Amino acid sequence: MAVGVFDSGLGGLTVLAALERRLPEVEFVYYGDNAHAPYGVRDADDIFALTCAGVERLWQEGCDLVVLACNTASAAALRRMQETWLPADKRVLGVFVPLIEALTERQWGDSSPPREVALRHAALFATPATVSSRAFQRELAFRAIGVDVEAQPCAGLVDAIEQGDMILAEALVHSHVEALLRRMPHPEAAVLGCTHYPLMEAAFRAALGAGVAVYSQPDLVAESLADYLDRHPDMLGRGQRAFLTTGDPAGVSRKATQFMRRGIAFAAAE
Repeated sequence: MAVGVFDSGLGGLTVLAALERRLPEVEFVYYGDNAHAPYGVRDADDIFALTCAGVERLWQEGCDLVVLACNTASAAALRRMQETWLPADKRVLGVFVPLIEALTERQWGDSSPPREVALRHAALFATPATVSSRAFQRELAFRAIGVDVEAQPCAGLVDAIEQGDMILAEALVHSHVEALLRRMPHPEAAVLGCTHYPLMEAAFRAALGAGVAVYSQPDLVAESLADYLDRHPDMLGRGQRAFLTTGDPAGVSRKATQFMRRGIAFAAAE
């Protein structure tokens, strides 16, 4: 019983941890494309090609269902994959939809027309590629009307987190929040649109202030996947738990252990 979890690097480990808590009976195979990280500065065609290659590798591990635990890949590649590339017997899910469903108070699979919701002003913090894709705004528009979204590209933040430089990461969070607040002084909600950012959630909350609701993805994605598997138990694959990387396994393992504060051993994704 295996489900694949794909990310450009280590950020998806925050989603994996939530998936393991919510679905302890499921084996997860994690694939980090660390050799090509970060994706946030790449163009859409490059992200599409790299994401497809990673998903195909997870299929080889017996994972018929893959979660893109990477907002950049979800934003730049997922819809194109689903429309032009995905075989009929495979499924790839992203991390945007569960978040937007929570924002708009919709149940999974609610395909009714977009409607007015209580939320009026939302801040999005994400990588430059996610922001430029406008995928968040597009998916939101399918479900809600009248929501003003101000997006802030958080250049440098993923690199600082992956390098373990939390002093720099915290300074960048405050700088990016200040830049957004100059354009949208009173957001009602803030979306942490990168799976690295939950590690900096406290810094975002402090910079935004107590009046802003902060939405982070891991637990929302885990609940959504649990619901999906209840309805599609046939999508559980045949693989066994593993951590794979396109980078140097020893170096990635050290960073992952520091990143998640527990021992994680990666193997080469040959």
